[in-house]
Amino acid sequence: MKLDRKKLLLYAVTDRRWEGKENLYEQLENALIGGVTCVQLREKEMSEVEFLNEAEKIKILCNNYNVPLFINDNVNVAMKVHADGIHVGQDDMDVKKVRNIVGNSMYIGVSAHNIEEAINAEIEGADYIGVGTIFSTSTKLDAEIVSIEMLSEICKSVKIPVVAIGGLNENNILKLSKTGIDGVAIVSNIFSSDNIKEKCERLCEIIKSIVRN
Repeated sequence: MKLDRKKLLLYAVTDRRWEGKENLYEQLENALIGGVTCVQLREKEMSEVEFLNEAEKIKILCNNYNVPLFINDNVNVAMKVHADGIHVGQDDMDVKKVRNIVGNSMYIGVSAHNIEEAINAEIEGADYIGVGTIFSTSTKLDAEIVSIEMLSEICKSVKIPVVAIGGLNENNILKLSKTGIDGVAIVSNIFSSDNIKEKCERLCEIIKSIVRN
């Protein structure tokens, strides 16, 4: 089961800090209408039961738009809702253990900050690499910054798709041109927007101009 690179073009990572007139579900639907191609549901504060209940609703929503849903760092929730994949960081469960649990029924994404981590993730069975933080971001104040040069080297070092993440928006995405990325993962620039649909439409057009074919 090979992951379609095109599904990683505009990768929305959820963050409910910007809930207001619209709740997260409504915000996410607008993002999907606007062209988001992949969703990662990330909840660090919810209980297991709350996370599961939310994930079930979000999975149905993503299915309606034929967009894959990844669960952040919770294998149990991912399995119970039959998510398309799971994303883990360097400090989470390692790829081999995740693969032993989910088998080949799910994609696995892994965060990487350097060439060694990226290559190890690919060897252990990851389906894509998330590389960042590229630019400073309010969502992860203590995050390690990964240079654009390192991002480019990582893309050259692995055969699986690479997604850039961290502080990315329509004003700086073009700086990643010719790095070899397959997509861009965005949190705040999507969910803090006053018009999420239009924001995603603009982001898609910009990202299409820089990803490898």
